[in-house]
Amino acid sequence: MISIEELKKKGVDVETGLSRCLGNEDLYLKLVNMGLGDAKFEELGTLLQSNDLTSAFEICHALKGVTGNLSLNQLYDALSALTEKLRAQEKADYSAMYAQILSIRSKLSDS
Repeated sequence: MISIEELKKKGVDVETGLSRCLGNEDLYLKLVNMGLGDAKFEELGTLLQSNDLTSAFEICHALKGVTGNLSLNQLYDALSALTEKLRAQEKADYSAMYAQILSIRSKLSDS
């Protein structure tokens, strides 16, 4: 399991995330690990590949909310950019944006 110190080193706004968990480090770390391990990330990739932009938007928007509440700001920003393109139903190749999201997620997950 990743630690508070590791998250700080990776640029996570731990103080804000912890404040949303009333300072409970164990709860915050549990939620971070659950959020980063969410299977919806893979589901998002499948939906993007199948060009199901409506469902991809819903999944992306949910992941954006989770990462925002946990103050995983780099991941939140990448998901926000994708969410807005999906909201507009833009026909595009989303592979680079999705790859960036997975890369950030991987960097945050690695301890």
